[in-house]
Amino acid sequence: MKQSGVNDSTDTPIRNATLTRGMMEALIAQGQETRVFEDCTFDEGDFSRLDLRGFVFKQCSAIETSWYAATLAETQWHKCRGRQADFEATDLAGATFLNCDWNNANWRRSKQSSVSFQDCKLTGANFEGVTGLGLEFSDCLLVGADLRGMSFRRGRLLGLDFSDADISGCDFREAEFIGGSLRNVHAKLTRFDGADLRETDIDGLQLLDAKLFRKALISPQQAAALLSAWGLIVA
Repeated sequence: MKQSGVNDSTDTPIRNATLTRGMMEALIAQGQETRVFEDCTFDEGDFSRLDLRGFVFKQCSAIETSWYAATLAETQWHKCRGRQADFEATDLAGATFLNCDWNNANWRRSKQSSVSFQDCKLTGANFEGVTGLGLEFSDCLLVGADLRGMSFRRGRLLGLDFSDADISGCDFREAEFIGGSLRNVHAKLTRFDGADLRETDIDGLQLLDAKLFRKALISPQQAAALLSAWGLIVA
């Protein structure tokens, strides 16, 4: 029996439907062709461990939705929102996220090779244990996010707001910061060797170990602010 709100054509986008696990399983059973969802609702659904490779989501809602250990490789997400969505242990290789809001989403232990986040809100998101080369963030809010141990080495970091984030153990060696903020980050054992920090806000950034900032570039104004934070006066 055909499910309400879902059509059988793989060429026609599924629009304005509320999707359940059973409905998604039925779509998968019809074949692995690309599925496109527009203005659909996945809120509080359980889609864990499903193979949704290559699916496209446009302006969809996935609030408190579980995608745990799902295969989401090559998926595309445009203007989606998903407060507290769970992407833990998912395979996201090659996925793209554009203009999405994933406030407090869980990305722990997900595979993110060649994943791209552009103009996304990732406030409070948890990226602990994420693996994958070629992960890119551009013009994203990462305020208060947990990014411990991630590598941004030699990356070009455009407009990333790390304010109040936990970047302990991250590798920013030789990275170029263009705009954005490192204000009040937690940066225990974070490597900034050779990084260009001249265009980012480093207010509140503590140089707990000067060796971790060897050959990093900062502006004269930033240097004066850092010295002032240490109680020193430049005369």
